[in-house]
Amino acid sequence: FEMEEILYELRDHSSGLNAGRWDYIFSIIKKFRNRPDFVLPDRAQVTMTVPFMRAYTLLLVKTCHKRGAHAMGGMAAFIPSRRDAEVNRVAMAKVKEDKDREAGDGFDGTWVAHPDLVEIATEAFDRILGDSPNQLERQRPDVQVTAGQLIDVRVPGATITEGGLRLDVSVGIQYIESWMRGVGAAAINNLMEDVATAEISRSQVWQWCRHAARLAEGASVSADLVRELADEEMTSLRTKHGEELWKKGRFSEARQVFEEVALAEEFPEFLTLVAQRYID
Repeated sequence: FEMEEILYELRDHSSGLNAGRWDYIFSIIKKFRNRPDFVLPDRAQVTMTVPFMRAYTLLLVKTCHKRGAHAMGGMAAFIPSRRDAEVNRVAMAKVKEDKDREAGDGFDGTWVAHPDLVEIATEAFDRILGDSPNQLERQRPDVQVTAGQLIDVRVPGATITEGGLRLDVSVGIQYIESWMRGVGAAAINNLMEDVATAEISRSQVWQWCRHAARLAEGASVSADLVRELADEEMTSLRTKHGEELWKKGRFSEARQVFEEVALAEEFPEFLTLVAQRYID
């Protein structure tokens, strides 16, 4: 909503804007968390091609180029596996699809979480840019985005599932544990997770609890259900890491922080403000 204002205020310091996926989703949840009509589905289902995210990215390209600024595509968060070729094949195909779409939309560049993805991104943009350093000449007059489209969070066919809830709980705890050890970007389940993704995890849980969201499996999300899943995930993580690493980690504190920020009556502004109280 304030892309042009941001570019103006940072005109002497910024070369453009980035179409961040996680940051925008977190902002939507945080801003409209008390409204039941803004309850989002599983985070994995909120891709860059769902209507409101598509509107946001196209508007970003148009706005940046109108002001002579560069539009940067979203980060490909996949971290390749050294043991599972099939996981890599599927993920690499998705990364290629994303980067081809960004280049075709008019973005001037993009970024990735792992060096193995650089070639895919480079090929996608070289195919469109050729010898040009950017696509600033593409003004996108065909793009007409309204304010309503930017916050129309309906995702056709999307659902809230127990698997999605479990993933939010697990990733939230694991990321906070990593952050408390001083690691701010953590590879979890072959994805690079950062504060924004952890914020989505805990804010979705808060939002679903707040509105007693119905899971596709039939149950309603509640604090008791979240704690039950947290118990199971803690057991799973302990088995996965082994006793030595478990004792060196900060999983118990991380779980405590997660429950504070995900199950509190009032929504905590940022999870890091709570987590930093536990830092030595």
